[in-house]
Amino acid sequence: MKAVVFHKHGGPEVLSYEELADPEPSSRQVLVQVRGVALNHLDLFVRKGWPGLSLKMPHVLGSDIAGTISELGSEVPAGLTVGTQVVVDPNVYCGRCEFCLRGQHSLCDEYRIIGEHENGGYAELFAVDSGSVIPVPAEAGLSMTDAAAVPLTFMTAWRLLMTKAQVRAGDDVLIIGIGGGVALAALQIAKMVGARVFVTSSSDDKLKRAERLGADVGINHSRTPDYHKEIWRMTSKRGVDVVVDSVGQATWERSLRSLRKGGRLVTPGATSGPNVPTNISLIFWRQLEVLGSTMGSSSELRDVLKLVWAKRLRSVVDRVMPLSQAKAAHEILERGEQFGKIVLTP
Repeated sequence: MKAVVFHKHGGPEVLSYEELADPEPSSRQVLVQVRGVALNHLDLFVRKGWPGLSLKMPHVLGSDIAGTISELGSEVPAGLTVGTQVVVDPNVYCGRCEFCLRGQHSLCDEYRIIGEHENGGYAELFAVDSGSVIPVPAEAGLSMTDAAAVPLTFMTAWRLLMTKAQVRAGDDVLIIGIGGGVALAALQIAKMVGARVFVTSSSDDKLKRAERLGADVGINHSRTPDYHKEIWRMTSKRGVDVVVDSVGQATWERSLRSLRKGGRLVTPGATSGPNVPTNISLIFWRQLEVLGSTMGSSSELRDVLKLVWAKRLRSVVDRVMPLSQAKAAHEILERGEQFGKIVLTP
């Protein structure tokens, strides 16, 4: 099969389109013919590497996978058939630790992510445990490229907003850096539950497109770098209930200052860097909550997928590119030119 791999960490130039041996599914696995695999910022981080990350090389990226079952292992339970269209749950967990037994899979002592710690879906074929594939109902009307843009981002956004921040009708929510998959999923989820949503971007075009998706207010942070002051003005000096910040170092202090007393800042990552300045007195005096979140549980993924299947939420695909052009796709994502997900097709 054809696959995109890297043999060492580095820039987009380390990605190589190569021939690999076809995977052979075990008795409890299915073989998925990949029809779409969506990019995430996680792919960029894994490709670059970090201290402590140890991968068996060559490594195959790709956490968001959609495709068609082409082969069943001998012990795969009834209900899955050859030809079934599926998305892949990217969570890998032990099922035995205290966190798994509570259903908190992303806190598992042995937690791993497909495409990060294990080979992923930048390939024509992908073998995976049968319990990790979720059939896509025909009535959902999703193409495989649209389906590939759903799992990781919507699961992450659902846990951020609904489980962690507990957003509800009437809340004011600020989403920093609209345009990425998690941010756009968070926008849709917040609007679905009845929140007023503020978004920031340096691109007027992205702000306009976000407003067409339901954003109430867009702030260009290039022209308004002190966006927290604008938030205070527009909320009558109250501040927002929730800030979703995956940017980190570049925006952290302003995000904290955008919150009302008792407000919640939720973060699933830090694309601009992890070492954030924090005024501790601001946190304790205003009684703010800072909530971290990674991925989500398998049940949270299935909860949000029900809403996607029902067309109450939808994936946003910026562009579809051939798998062989993964290097160019990484360059686009690194420059932040996309609005929504970039999906590769083998």
